[in-house]
Order: sequence, then C-alpha cells, then structure tokens
Amino acid sequence: MRPILALLTATALMTAAALFADLRAQNGARTAEAMRPAVVPSLAGMAFVPAGEFLMGSLPSELNRAADVDEFPQRRVWVDDYYIDITEVTNAQYKTYVDSMQIEAPPRWIDGDYGFGEDGLPVISVSWDEARGYAAFLGKRLPSEAEWEKAARGTDGRAYPWGNSFDRTLANNSDRLMPIMSYPGGISPYGCLDMAGNAAEWVESAYDAYPRSPGDVIPQGVPDRNEVFKKDRRVYRGGSWNTFPKYLRCANRESTPPGKRWVYIGFRCAKDPEWKPKP
Repeated sequence: MRPILALLTATALMTAAALFADLRAQNGARTAEAMRPAVVPSLAGMAFVPAGEFLMGSLPSELNRAADVDEFPQRRVWVDDYYIDITEVTNAQYKTYVDSMQIEAPPRWIDGDYGFGEDGLPVISVSWDEARGYAAFLGKRLPSEAEWEKAARGTDGRAYPWGNSFDRTLANNSDRLMPIMSYPGGISPYGCLDMAGNAAEWVESAYDAYPRSPGDVIPQGVPDRNEVFKKDRRVYRGGSWNTFPKYLRCANRESTPPGKRWVYIGFRCAKDPEWKPKP
C-alpha cells in the first residue's frame, strides 16, 4: 500500500473509531436518561441539570475579540443527568471537612480558622486534590468541564450565565471576594449562582484540546494541541473577582498545575443521580 493511501486509511479508521466511541457513550447516557424517575428528587443546595446537548466552546468570529485558542471548535456535546451545587463551597462548609478529617487548612486561614464574618465567602486557596477530597467527603465529585459549562450557559450558547452582554451588576468583578448569593441577578439558566466572577472554580477535567471532526471550522491561527496544551494541568472555570470581563465568559478556559493553591480559585461540587448506572 502506498504511504499516502496508508495514511489516509489510518486517519479514516481513527475518525470512525472516535465517532463510534462517541455514539456508544451517547447511547449509554440516553439509557440512563430513560431510567430517570417521573419525579426527579431534589437535593439540598443542588440544581438538577437534565440530560441533553448544549453548545460548548466558542465561534470562530470570537477569536481575538474575546475567545482564546483553546475554546475551539464549538460543538454540540451530550451531557447526562447530573446535579450541581447552586453556590460555591464556602469557608464554613469547608471548615467542617477540615475539622472532621483533621487536614491542613487553607494557607490564608490563621490557626486553622478563617476570619471573623467570612463564613459565607467562597473557600479559596485550595488545591485541585483538596477540592476533590472535600467533594468525596460529601459523596460528591467535581464537575467535568462540559457539566460546568452547561450549568453556566444552558443550551443556547450564551456568553454569560444571564445573556450575551457583560453587566457588572450581575457578577462580582471588582476588587475583593464577596459572600455567595451576593449577585442573584446573575443566576444561570439552571439556577446556579456566581458562575461568572467571585471565585474561579476547579473542574475535574485535565487541560486538553477539544476533539475535532471533519468539517469543524477552526479559525486561522489556532495552533496544534502540542503548542498549547499540557496534560499535567487541570482546568478552572468562571473567572474571578480580579480578572477582566472576557475571562468571566462561560466558554473561557484557564488551567494550572493541580497542586497550586491560588487565592482566586475555589470550587463547587457535582453529583450523579441515583438512577445513573455506575461505571
């Protein structure tokens, strides 16, 4: 077989295999959706996000205007049923974990405790592993990137949880951290708060390129994955109080090594429903 023909054949097989794996995953997810009870149980402090597709990523027209090169291509992604915290995890909630498990407190705390009047502030300066540990302590987990983005923007591809135009009155994009629920007008389509601004949020996913398929529109100048992506990094989402508005967009991606305890990163948790088959 000629080298070029062999390469084309191998590429076609790889593309077909990827599409088959995606279809198999979607069929499994739809099977789980079919098992959903007629009345979805409510979980305290969590919003239910029903299974379905949503638009993930950014359009080519947004490159250099707001979007970065790691947000392409925009595509429809199927996400199964899940629950996600309505608010970011607070200092008071995290202290219960610290005291119960006798683990190290965030470095900003003094003598194992946060400051007076800071109960309702999002906990920050926690690593990705520490965030995962807290989630597991409650029988939860960190959301995937897709789960986080769907909860933030819904299914219509909006730029911010509330719509397509930035509004400083709907998100904490100022000079200091604020208590959770300080910006109720910025609520997401599924009822989540502070998914833009306040504390940025760890997600489960490693920092990697979005999958590409034949026909995807990739803006000129978007580099190959090896020039941008480092799999030893984890993603955080949502922007924070001390970043520019473009970083508060639902599609924005940021990453850092999982051991970092940055003063602007917190997290929220997700949970699988009881009717979802266990892997």
